[in-house]
Amino acid sequence: MDRSELGVKSADILLPREGIDLEKWATVACDQYTSEPEYWADVEQIVKESPSTFRITFPEVYLEKDGKAERIHDIVKTMEKYLDDGIFTEYKDSFILVKRTCDGKSRYGLIAALDLEKYDYSKDSKSLIRATEGTILERIPPRKEIRKDAPLELPHIMVLISDEKRSVIEPFKDRLNDLRKIYDTSLMKNGGHLEGYLIDRKEDKENIYLAFSSLYASLDKSNPLLFAMGDGNHSLATAKSCWEDIKKGLSESERETHRARYALVEIENIYDEALLFEPIHRVFFGLDKSELEKEILKYAKSILYRKEESLDCLIKRINSSKGLHFGLCCSGELFSVEVKGSKNFLSASLMQSVIDSLKERNACQIDYIHGVDVTQKLSEESGNIGIILPDVDKSTFFETVIKEGSFPRKTFSIGHANEKRYYMEARRIK
Repeated sequence: MDRSELGVKSADILLPREGIDLEKWATVACDQYTSEPEYWADVEQIVKESPSTFRITFPEVYLEKDGKAERIHDIVKTMEKYLDDGIFTEYKDSFILVKRTCDGKSRYGLIAALDLEKYDYSKDSKSLIRATEGTILERIPPRKEIRKDAPLELPHIMVLISDEKRSVIEPFKDRLNDLRKIYDTSLMKNGGHLEGYLIDRKEDKENIYLAFSSLYASLDKSNPLLFAMGDGNHSLATAKSCWEDIKKGLSESERETHRARYALVEIENIYDEALLFEPIHRVFFGLDKSELEKEILKYAKSILYRKEESLDCLIKRINSSKGLHFGLCCSGELFSVEVKGSKNFLSASLMQSVIDSLKERNACQIDYIHGVDVTQKLSEESGNIGIILPDVDKSTFFETVIKEGSFPRKTFSIGHANEKRYYMEARRIK
C-alpha cells in the first residue's frame, strides 16, 4: 500500500549535542502543575543559565500572567540562538524508541511524525488520527501565538495505537542491545528516568511501516481509527490549525513535503502494562444533593442509591457493574449510584450534560479532581458533592471512540503529573 495512507513517518529529529546537561534540558509538559507556580519557580532555579526546554516552551501556569508577548518573543529568539549555537545534533530520517521509567514501571514509545492532513479533532470525526476528548476551541489561539513564528516544535503529545499483537514497538523493546542508545538521563522533579534508542536502519524502519500497514488493514475503512490522542490534543490541534493557515499559500507539490504538515509525537501502545489510565473526578461546590438529583433526572428516568461502607467498596462496585454507575460522596456518606433510562453511553457523558446545565444557570462551582481521596475529602465540607467516575476500560477504549466519538473533556488522565511526557526531542518546522 501507499505509505502516505498510514499518516505516520520517520523524521529529522534534533537532540542536544553531547555535553549538554540532559537533566536540566528536559522539563515536564507545559500543561502540568498549572496551579503550582512554585513548581515552575523551582524548575527555573534548577535550570539557571543552562540550555533547557524550559526556555523554549510556555508553561501554562504563566498564560494568564502579564508579559505573555515578551515571553513568546523570548522563546522564539532562544530557539533561534540554540540553532545558531549548534547545540543540536540532527538524526535524519529516523524513529526513536523511548523507554520511560517512573515509580518502578517502564513504558515504551516511538517518536515519529504524524500527518496533520489525516487528523480531525471535531467530535464526530472519522479521520485516521483523532481526538479522544472534547477539544476546547478557545484554547487554540493562545497556543498558535507561540507556534506560528517558532522555528522548532518540541512534543509533549502522546498518541495511542491499539496493537494487541504488540507488533510496532515491542519488537524493539526486546532487542535494545542491538540499537544505539542516544540519550540516558534522570528527569528533574521526581520525573523518573528516560532513555532513547535510535532506529535508523532501513530494515528496521521497513518493519515499522509493515506493522503499521497490518494495523491499518484491520480497520473499518468507513471509520478507520489508527491513532487516538492520549495527551496533548490541544497541542496537536494547534499544529493542525497552523498548518491550515500555512497551506493556503502553497502549491500542491509544496504541500506534500512542507515541514509544518507534520507534527512530532510519541506513539504508545494502549496494551503497554505500564500505561495507566486514571479517571478524573468531579466536585460540585455549593450544590444541594436534591438539586443534583433533579439535574440528573433531566437526562435519565431513575436513580438508585446504594450506601457503601468504604471508598474501596464503592470503587469496586462501580467498576464491576454494567450500565451507568458512579460514586457519590456527600456529608461524610458514600453511595454507589446506578442510573437507568439515559441516552448517555458513559457516566462521564451523563455528568457532562449535568455540568453544562448547571453552568448555564451559574448554579454552582465545579472542579475536576485527580484522585479519589482528594475527591472524598473535598466532599466532606458542607455544601460540596464529590462524583467518583469509574475506570476507563483500556480494552474498549478505541471501540468507544469509534462508536461514540470523543469522550467528554477531563474524563481520564494517563498517569500522574510527574509521569507525563518530558520534552526531549525537537524538530524544525520552518
